[in-house]
Amino acid sequence: MSPQGPLAVAYLDPARLQLQDAGWKDGILGAVCYGGQARSAPADDWPSALVGTPRVDAPGDLCELWLSPGPIRSGAGQGVAYRCTDDLLFGVVMESQVEGSEAAAWVQVAAERGYGRLFALVGALGYPNLVRTWNYFSEINTDERGLERYRRFNAGRQDAFLAAGRSVTAGVPAACALGVGGQPLTIAFLAARCPVLAIENPRQVSAYRYPAEYGPRSPTFSRATLLRLPGQEVLFLSGTASIGGHRTLHPGDVAAQTRETLANLQAVLDAASRVTEGPAFALDSLYLKVYLRDPADLEAVRAVLTQELGPGHSAVYLQADICRADLLVEIEATVGLQVQIQ
Repeated sequence: MSPQGPLAVAYLDPARLQLQDAGWKDGILGAVCYGGQARSAPADDWPSALVGTPRVDAPGDLCELWLSPGPIRSGAGQGVAYRCTDDLLFGVVMESQVEGSEAAAWVQVAAERGYGRLFALVGALGYPNLVRTWNYFSEINTDERGLERYRRFNAGRQDAFLAAGRSVTAGVPAACALGVGGQPLTIAFLAARCPVLAIENPRQVSAYRYPAEYGPRSPTFSRATLLRLPGQEVLFLSGTASIGGHRTLHPGDVAAQTRETLANLQAVLDAASRVTEGPAFALDSLYLKVYLRDPADLEAVRAVLTQELGPGHSAVYLQADICRADLLVEIEATVGLQVQIQ
């Protein structure tokens, strides 16, 4: 695949990576590989986040490859593997469960350490602007010493932002956080030299403004980010769910939650379309990554997406736990990328 712009994405079975020619592999910035066998996938010459989220809409595993025409340089620093072009850097941070007195709140400690290493790396290399982060760790809804693990993750992540002298409101990246059984804290990220425009959703309270009932520290992410590269605008929409204001809507009804999620995605697209330098962003042009708490909900969710977006909509469906126990579905999306599915 030859990207037509500075950034593209391809999706293929991990086993097919070994069949690709060396020249094609040279264009890979990094990968996020999903599936039941993903954590045992062979290592390659690019940073790879191996995430054990089973795919529920098709057999086999799936690798999401981030591509650039290059030239691409590889390296490691602060214990973080990365590849970069003159404009972009893709990296992966891994933090295993800690031992000793910190073990009961390990994800909070791991998030602070992992993001601390991430910020040190992008600062040293000159890619200061975080565009998008993907966060995966086990038992996201488990209570640990009176505080849900997701809320501990938020505390650790925000502590790292503050320690690095970064704002926890202005210009924060698009993000998602999903629960995956047995998963160490795994952070994949895309950073840029150029400024990134954060986009919020008028239907929702900004996540970094959530009230204290959602934990001692608010989640540090924007609803979307707009990345402007030479000849290309890419919109990254964060993990989006059935939340109005700051409250969960339609608990127990996965179809209604899916429709509410689409309404939120549309609101973010409308906000981004008001600042884009190109055509308005359309809902049916999104590439969707759909996370289901219960795989049995696949057909109900897919029916809503087909009704609203048409039978030709582009989506992959994965099983993962969502950041709130009463949320059944979460959707993240991109638009503006050349996408190839093999």
